[in-house]
Amino acid sequence: MRTAGLPLFDTARATRREAHAAMRDRAPLLRSAVYASIVKDGKATADEVAARIGESVLAVRPRVTELHQAGKLFDTGERRPNASGRSATVWGSR
Repeated sequence: MRTAGLPLFDTARATRREAHAAMRDRAPLLRSAVYASIVKDGKATADEVAARIGESVLAVRPRVTELHQAGKLFDTGERRPNASGRSATVWGSR
């Protein structure tokens, strides 16, 4: 299968590169906003943080994961339903 003269795989790779480049400068700012929201406004799910800071949950979830991996956020053990109705982790700050 080909798209716009390129094999589908090459198109997907180019899209990934574009997305990475677009987020490179924004990611640190989003990480700071996510962390500040949880510190200031209290524990929350990624969906709740996204709503608080006016960002897409698709931009916020990876930042939550990065903050968790860096040891700045922890899983409180609580769960709340997210926008899709699934059980979501409630995060707290360290």
